[in-house]
Amino acid sequence: MNDEEKTPGRPLKDCVAVVTGASRGAGRGIAIELGAAGATVYVTGRSTRERPADTYGQLLALSDMATVPGSIDDTADEVSRMGGRGIAVRCDHTKEEEVSALFARVEREAGRIDLLVNNAWGGHETFTGVFEAPFWEHPLSNWDSMFDRGVRNHLLASRCAAPLMVRAKKGLIVTTTFWDRGHYMRGSLFYDLAKASMTRLAFGMAQDLKPHGVASVAVSPGWMRTEFVLAGHKTDEAHWQQRPELSRTESPRYVGRAIAALAGDPMVMDRSGEVLRVGDLAREYSFTDIDGRQVPPFEM
Repeated sequence: MNDEEKTPGRPLKDCVAVVTGASRGAGRGIAIELGAAGATVYVTGRSTRERPADTYGQLLALSDMATVPGSIDDTADEVSRMGGRGIAVRCDHTKEEEVSALFARVEREAGRIDLLVNNAWGGHETFTGVFEAPFWEHPLSNWDSMFDRGVRNHLLASRCAAPLMVRAKKGLIVTTTFWDRGHYMRGSLFYDLAKASMTRLAFGMAQDLKPHGVASVAVSPGWMRTEFVLAGHKTDEAHWQQRPELSRTESPRYVGRAIAALAGDPMVMDRSGEVLRVGDLAREYSFTDIDGRQVPPFEM
């Protein structure tokens, strides 16, 4: 985005963004922060107020929750309240026809897409409560949820967004991942493989997109206080500081501020292909989390 197009306090006022998997967690935090920067945000996912996603039964039971928290409608309303324009679009990102229809709608209504944030993730659907175990003890269903309903989701959305960006000769694709300098995420081989694949996906797409002026990066948040993390520790956002074990956590809006900073950086092409940690970006772009802390990068 050109400097002359920016408005103080609303640097992304002319940005059209799609954030996938934005009913809750990182996706919600990202969408809200893009809204705070003035962006128009298409908020996508499967959970609506009237019809929450119905594939989280196992995780809900582990978290002692009756219903899945959040919806695309709630997130879109918050985007608008923060000063952007939130548009909720129900989309199952595992279904190619629904993803294609989403981007056709964005093109029809907005004429372009400037930013795609790939965040839709199916890994929670098969979580058994056990994270650290040798690979032969993890259920094979984790592969299906993390790859067929995780990595594949990111590729599907990128395939639809890329032609629009290539035509405009500008744009940014952000893939949310987890990365700790190549260290193995001990105890969960499937998770390690899936996140490494997402990181490599962002790198590979960057190579194909670079000649067209389109950037692709992977962004790695730390340990986020998502709705499920807070429920698992029997607390909420207002009281998490009473739990010492959560002292290294960050809010989902911290990664949102990182992505808003990248989207507003006219030199973002120089970062294309990189995997970027939110804590590092906070120092580079001088932003903090919602509680005023500059949380360092999470390390294993």
